[in-house]
Amino acid sequence: MAETPGRIRWGIAGPGGIAHRFAEQLPHSRTGELVAVASRSVDRARAFAAEFEQSPGGIRVHESYDDLFADPEVDAVYIATVHTEHVRLSIRALEAGKHVVCEKPLSVDHAGAMAVVEAARRSGRYFAEAFMYRFHPQTVRLAELIAQGAIGEVQHVDASFAFRADVPPEHRLLNPELAGGGILDVGGYSASAARWVAGAAAGERFADPVELVAEGTVGETGVDEWATASLVFDSGVTAHITCGVRVSDDNRIVVSGSRGRIVVPEPWTPSPLEPSLIEVLRVDADPESIRIEPAYQYALQADAVAEYASEGQSPNMSWADTLGNARTLDRWRAAIGLQYPFEAASANIPPASGRAPRRRPDAEMPYGRIPGLDKEVSRLVMGVDNQTTLGHASAMFDDFVERGGNAFDTAYIYGGGLMESLLGQWVRNRGIRDDVVIVGKGAHTPHCDPESIVRQLDESLERLQTDHVDLYLMHRDNEQIPVGEFVDVLDELAAAGRVRAFGGSNWSIARYEEALAYSDAHGKRRFSALSDHFGLAHALDVPWAGCRHVTDDADRQWLERTGTTLLPWSSQARGFFARADPQDTSDPELVRCYYSDDNFERLARARRLASELGVAPTAVALAYVLAQPFPTFPLIGPRSIEETRTSLAGIRVRLTEEQVRWLDLRA
Repeated sequence: MAETPGRIRWGIAGPGGIAHRFAEQLPHSRTGELVAVASRSVDRARAFAAEFEQSPGGIRVHESYDDLFADPEVDAVYIATVHTEHVRLSIRALEAGKHVVCEKPLSVDHAGAMAVVEAARRSGRYFAEAFMYRFHPQTVRLAELIAQGAIGEVQHVDASFAFRADVPPEHRLLNPELAGGGILDVGGYSASAARWVAGAAAGERFADPVELVAEGTVGETGVDEWATASLVFDSGVTAHITCGVRVSDDNRIVVSGSRGRIVVPEPWTPSPLEPSLIEVLRVDADPESIRIEPAYQYALQADAVAEYASEGQSPNMSWADTLGNARTLDRWRAAIGLQYPFEAASANIPPASGRAPRRRPDAEMPYGRIPGLDKEVSRLVMGVDNQTTLGHASAMFDDFVERGGNAFDTAYIYGGGLMESLLGQWVRNRGIRDDVVIVGKGAHTPHCDPESIVRQLDESLERLQTDHVDLYLMHRDNEQIPVGEFVDVLDELAAAGRVRAFGGSNWSIARYEEALAYSDAHGKRRFSALSDHFGLAHALDVPWAGCRHVTDDADRQWLERTGTTLLPWSSQARGFFARADPQDTSDPELVRCYYSDDNFERLARARRLASELGVAPTAVALAYVLAQPFPTFPLIGPRSIEETRTSLAGIRVRLTEEQVRWLDLRA
């Protein structure tokens, strides 16, 4: 048994109802002591301190949350404010060096949860979302029964948490400005329970649904009053989850299996004074009631901080589990059409931390120059092509800026214009147009002609809410049109200040050279950059019609000889260096574009070098692109902050010329 941990001095931010439960149970923990409290109302904080005073020194009252976080006599903070403050306060507390347990939901959306998890990772402190029921012996025992096959193979889960709240419309439960409604207030319990059970059935801590459909009632105030969802997991387990704030339900967990059922009558708030029961109803067997001794689940949640402080997270409520639950709640709300006013694509969504994003002192991002631009450009360029909401985009872009990134690549066709709109709104919200480099693209097939360039750029600039893009790339080439016609119109746009520099994406080297020759002969501005596929894995084919690659030996020699600036897309070969296996042909595009003996040898060498350097093979593949003797600005397309973090590991890898040649089978 592990040694009993030392004492943890706790502060509470937000002395509401949940905070009262935490404070009531904390004296029953092995490690916790309440020493401080903060509230927006000093009077409330003082009343709370008087109610729960338990130490000789009393409970200190702070007039602001930041004062609480700065208190050197506080080791950990329990955040129990309204939903919309959780992300900002969690990040502030973590950055102040405190361990944090934050009330659920951690964030209104997955985007905010990503930002908090990243802050926890950087801080080296413990963080957990406060699903206290996960720490109760009853929940642990439920997972054990499932893993042991107590009811055979798990087939279905029913989980519900709903209650009828008779509250005025402005109450937080019904207020859309405070992210009210059932899904975020209590739906997280039923969703997390279904994921917990499905995970236990598969021998894991949790599982995420692969399918979700839902129905719900959005009331007059604009929040969900009642909602249900049906989930399907990869294992085949299904679930039906329910929540509500205007309708009551049985509030239990029922797990159905091939040989019976398990019923947990009081899954969320079992009595800390009386035993709880798990009922096992097996086919052809007498019912069994398993007695669970009473426990103070908030106290157990607090003790986990001391127990797992060095790991930063508890296996009962891990960061990955929190992120998966947040994604599920996002999908649930989207399925019933629930969006809060502050989430609109035109909203001024503030940074997760509450302050403007800025490059962190430890950021390692290198910079370079692209001909025609008077700004330094981050060597990695963030792809703006798969952000789903302004909240998601804001979290991703803010994080990229904090890592030193300042270049963003988007296109007229991405998301039917949504991607440009999200980028433009974020830039406007942050007020940083002069600090970022926007790479815009247009004239994709079949609208690849001079007129379309002008027409689409008009729309793009409107979406981007700016009067120019820094680097404009033709998204495709149309070799049926003389190259001079394209050069002429691009030169005119540059002269008008609507683009600062221009180039071609998916252009052949021959046409690119022809464009340069035309510019030189007619006194026009030259192409500044080429954006084709390039990477350690040589392309056998391209994923989309009209694409071009420059991975052949002759292409590389031309790039080296001319010093052409390259913005390579799919520089990590669309996952080849993360998941390719000669025996796995389930991804036909990956097979068609990259499966060859030489590429698998490159993969083997990347893995070998990655092992020596202590990084992922994808980092080696990216470092290979950055180490070329011609200027490269690889485009990356992360969908999460975690993917950004792992991608940027490549900038810390410095490859020698000999290693570059060896990786590419040239030595």
